[in-house]
Amino acid sequence: MNIVVFDGYVNNPGDLSWDALKQYGTVTVYDRTPRNELQERARQADIAVSSKVFWDAEALSWAPNLKMIALTSTGYNVVDLDAARSHGVVVSNVPAYSTPDVAQMTFALLLELCLHVGYHSELVMDGAWVKSPDFSFWKTPLVEIAGKTLGIVGMGHIGQAVCRIARAFGMDVVFENRSPKPDLEGEGVRQVNLDELLASSDVVTLHVPATPETSGMMDAGAIAKMKDGAILLNTARGTLVDEQAVADALHAGKLGGFGADVVSVEPMKADNPLLSCKGENIVVTPHIAWATHEARERLLATVAANVGAFVEGKPQNVVD
Repeated sequence: MNIVVFDGYVNNPGDLSWDALKQYGTVTVYDRTPRNELQERARQADIAVSSKVFWDAEALSWAPNLKMIALTSTGYNVVDLDAARSHGVVVSNVPAYSTPDVAQMTFALLLELCLHVGYHSELVMDGAWVKSPDFSFWKTPLVEIAGKTLGIVGMGHIGQAVCRIARAFGMDVVFENRSPKPDLEGEGVRQVNLDELLASSDVVTLHVPATPETSGMMDAGAIAKMKDGAILLNTARGTLVDEQAVADALHAGKLGGFGADVVSVEPMKADNPLLSCKGENIVVTPHIAWATHEARERLLATVAANVGAFVEGKPQNVVD
């Protein structure tokens, strides 16, 4: 098997190894593959290992030997599944490898918005504490999250992990999910519809996939239903949020804060409305929640296992 890794750098910038794939064939690793180089590189691939390469019908036609696309991601919207099926190409993904990490990032964003740890540390390191006449000072409001209500949109694996952490912090939790989950309700946790969640939550956090139904779900209308001064968090997919509506709500003071690890187009574009919000209570990180060393170890191990299962005639984690 000719195994080609098309965009390996983002998953493994050099601190991990692709060696587990070598038992299944000859491995070629490219750090990145722009569209204008995909045709040449895809020609000899039996198995494609990729993350953000867009496998549409045209790209698949460039790969006559291709038998499998082993995604280094949970999401699979970069593959035209109908076209892959018509070409006889099996597509696999890596589910749930970064659940604890995304939950961790959700609270990293929330705590930064509430306590401004980074800002106050900068002040200290710049000498502000040395010059302070008092033993303590703070330059922003400081917010306690215990006793606040967290609204979780999407109660899958990540939503449930977020719920557990929220309860440990002393937060009440309401959640919305497309199907009833009465087994997840209990002390301080209850399922509600989306409108009630938006109206009752001090913090709203998004944990649903990107689908036509969820695209732009947090638009101006949805934000208007939120409490004045509430915080919105997005560690799911950037397309869930109308970024202009978020910027407008921050400027107007409707939103008390916005934290995100994702944006609608990545890398971020220079005209993204969120960039107009510098100085507001906003924290945006460059899609790093998934990228802990531990999560990437699990990711590459599962990718290798997916390739091995396919080679042995027992495909696993197949998306269809």
